[in-house]
Amino acid sequence: MLEPIHKAAGALGAFADVDLTARLKDKALVQELEAALDEHEVLFFRRQRLTPVEFAKLASGLGSIETHPAYVTLSDCPDVQILESTPENPSKIEVWHSDMTFRQQPPSITLLYGKTIPAYGGDTLWTSAATAYRTLSKPMQRLLDGLEAEHDFAHGFRESLEEPGGLDRLGDAVKENPAVTHPVIRTHPRSGKKALFVNPLFTKRLKGLSRPESDALMQLLFDHLTAVEHTVRLTWEQDTVAIWDNRTTQHRPVNDFLPQIRVMHRVTVAGEVPE
Repeated sequence: MLEPIHKAAGALGAFADVDLTARLKDKALVQELEAALDEHEVLFFRRQRLTPVEFAKLASGLGSIETHPAYVTLSDCPDVQILESTPENPSKIEVWHSDMTFRQQPPSITLLYGKTIPAYGGDTLWTSAATAYRTLSKPMQRLLDGLEAEHDFAHGFRESLEEPGGLDRLGDAVKENPAVTHPVIRTHPRSGKKALFVNPLFTKRLKGLSRPESDALMQLLFDHLTAVEHTVRLTWEQDTVAIWDNRTTQHRPVNDFLPQIRVMHRVTVAGEVPE
């Protein structure tokens, strides 16, 4: 068991007082992380000292590493993505989402490492999509069972695509990532938890419904997903690592720290086709 560990909120989240670097060679670490993620869905680790290679190694223990079509990576460790937000190039992502649901097999796990942290602002919120499903009424659960949704890279990156040069920069990614279809309710392959699997960033429509029906039902689900009682909020400190399960959570960065700079390192772990 990963310990000591302390809950961060009622619905999800826990702080683990564990030195990840010291335990990289411990074969039990992966099983402990998976068990803790199944229970808490997102884990926070303060005061870590991982090199990029060690950070990628930690992630690779949880599965195969995959890259992102829109983000640059470290030149000496290409498995690690760089998420940098500056006054000249501020982050465009500030709505709730699960990572890369525009892919046929979205990532299972994401690891985020705080490298340059602003003195104020820049928190991240997570919500439990499993708790959101569980707290729906039985008639609503039955309505959603069997429904499918369309997820689209171009829909999620539409602001960037509309910028001057945006299509030139992201055109290949658009071609390589056509819209995909996922179930509205997915089941976690290990824990068996059911979770809402639609998000405001990448989900374009609910299939089989009229546009007004789709828009109205998606808005209801988005509002329910992000109810305060379903969430946890992390105030970052330098060298904090967050690890979360994309199959049962969504997250949202709070971009309230400009003109300060924030730099994060991220690794995503490949997942399975949602069912």
